[in-house]
Amino acid sequence: MLVKTKGSAIVGIDAITITIEVNVSMGQGYCIVGLPDNAVKESLDRTESAIKANGFHMPRTKLVINLSPADLRKSGAAFDLPIAIGILAASEQLTHPSRIEQYILMGELGLDGMLYPIKGILAMAMQAKEEGFAGMIIPLGNESEASMVENLPIFSFSHLKEVVAFLNDAYYEKKSNSLTPIIPTSLKNEFDLLPDFADIKGQSLCKRALEVASAGGHNIIMIGPPGAGKTMLSKSIVSILPTLNKKESLETSKIYSITGKIPLQDQLLKQRPFRQPHHTLSAIAMIGGGSHPQPGEISLAHNGVLFLDELPEFNRSVIEVLRQPMEEGMVSIARAKMTVSFPARFMLMAAMNPCPCGFYNHPHKECHCSTAQIHKYLHKISGPLLDRIDLHIEVAPVNYEALKSTKSSENSATIAKRVELARALQLERFKNERGIYTNAQMDGSLLKKYSVISPKAEKLLELAMEKFQFSARAYDRIRKVSLTIADLDQKSCIEEEHISEAIQYRNLDRSSWGQFKN
Repeated sequence: MLVKTKGSAIVGIDAITITIEVNVSMGQGYCIVGLPDNAVKESLDRTESAIKANGFHMPRTKLVINLSPADLRKSGAAFDLPIAIGILAASEQLTHPSRIEQYILMGELGLDGMLYPIKGILAMAMQAKEEGFAGMIIPLGNESEASMVENLPIFSFSHLKEVVAFLNDAYYEKKSNSLTPIIPTSLKNEFDLLPDFADIKGQSLCKRALEVASAGGHNIIMIGPPGAGKTMLSKSIVSILPTLNKKESLETSKIYSITGKIPLQDQLLKQRPFRQPHHTLSAIAMIGGGSHPQPGEISLAHNGVLFLDELPEFNRSVIEVLRQPMEEGMVSIARAKMTVSFPARFMLMAAMNPCPCGFYNHPHKECHCSTAQIHKYLHKISGPLLDRIDLHIEVAPVNYEALKSTKSSENSATIAKRVELARALQLERFKNERGIYTNAQMDGSLLKKYSVISPKAEKLLELAMEKFQFSARAYDRIRKVSLTIADLDQKSCIEEEHISEAIQYRNLDRSSWGQFKN
């Protein structure tokens, strides 16, 4: 008897519906075809044990299982459940075998029939809803994650016997497991554990630069000696970034779901991701890849922040691969049999010392590095990469007076409100532009279309271009940052003061970048 069940496979960050064909006929032997990996091939041993342990019988005739489409590689133990149910239906051990094609079935089986959670359930649920399935039958541990998809009945079970009981009874309903998705509308108290801007002494110029970067989604690099506060400033930025909207939450949660990193206690990720990889990571770990391509750090930072501390310590080949994703917001990974794309719309934050010892041009400490060492250290970061970073900030050491001061400064909540208002202006500005949400994502044509600049501001920009020999890309970056500063001021036109401030954030393009300002 031939029976078909339905499952899902993850390709990139999307799910593809897989038809599991199970045929029990005369003959001997078991086989599974359709490009299964070792984990899928081993499924027959797990399902046989689970079937026998629960009072069912395993066919002793010829058993052929085909995973269609046959030219797509299938991996993982998640096909255990649809294969087991297919075997039971094909051997006529289910009362209503016609029901099984109405559902997507996925889950890993234990030898005793227990069902264990799997990765990528969110992407599978979204695909199941799009294709109009009656619901999903999944392990109990994946119930919360699958319930993020609205209007898709979720039937979750802890054991193979429960799944069989559900499919055998045409009138069986498990409404208690059809959950209502919970979409976060605020971050509640999640910022309580984050550094607050009010706790950072001094560094008012750096705080302002971080506010501008957050408001427009701009990349930023900070240069300063050890202990100046670069890392603390970087981690504080999460507390002023606007909350993830529903679409962004689904996009980001989908990536974390297929990598198995989504928090078990949460349904959707509620705050923007902050990724801080160590400088020893490889290029594949950064952009993603592997024999079965998986998202890398830049995709895990999608809609959030990628923080690279001690930037020159990273292998040059690793940081240079960031150039194309920073422009496109997407990374494509090609393999012999497939090409997959992962979203990578992130805000890059980088921090570095001005020299190997860290004290080049320090106001009080002596640098012990030679000119050649300093030159070699700084030139580990290529010009094309720096050109793609909108704001270059010098972080000066904090003096004693600032450290002991009890004067209160703006807290993160106050700054976050200004950032939210600026982002709201940008959402309205780009409402008719697909995939554009912030000023940093504009290309040249959109910049010309949406940035209105006064004659005096344009003259100032012209003078700066001639004096500092900015590149064409730097020109666009200055215009974008100026527009963001105007948004923070709730102005519709770029004025002189906006251009002037934006130029101050291009320190690495100027010969005097190494002179600390107090």
